[in-house]
Amino acid sequence: MDSTVLLAVQGFSTALIFAWLAIGFWDNLRYPSVNETYTAQVVQMERMREEFPDEFSLVAHRAISDRGFQRLMFRLVVLAEGLATLLLFLGVIATLMALVGTGTVGTAKTMMLIGAAAFTGVWASFLIVGNYFCYWFGHEGAQNTHYQMTLWGLGTMIFVTL
Repeated sequence: MDSTVLLAVQGFSTALIFAWLAIGFWDNLRYPSVNETYTAQVVQMERMREEFPDEFSLVAHRAISDRGFQRLMFRLVVLAEGLATLLLFLGVIATLMALVGTGTVGTAKTMMLIGAAAFTGVWASFLIVGNYFCYWFGHEGAQNTHYQMTLWGLGTMIFVTL
């Protein structure tokens, strides 16, 4: 296989996760209440408290109801998404530079890998934090999305290292 074609496809794969995350990041900046509301529900363990009160009573001490802290947590998520988006963008640019001969393949692959690792880290962090707040009680769709995004990021990381 031609190494130029492989690099181009690796760059394209990185551009896809960049595009996906950039849309989410942009929406979180423009319409923060859309996701911030659900983030607050997860850390308050609201659905678990309402739908599974017996189970909630066992882990109720984990719930965070302070709105200021909830907003801070959401802002940290958006910051992490922004950083991952920037790193992915730099990986795509470095790949384009390598393809036209103004950059190196090594730099391109390193930047793509760092960006994909940041993307994966965002979603794996949601899984870890969500697990702490038992979000499989009432937020299964979110948990499933986070698994899929983590796997997409891992797949991209593996592909970039070929």
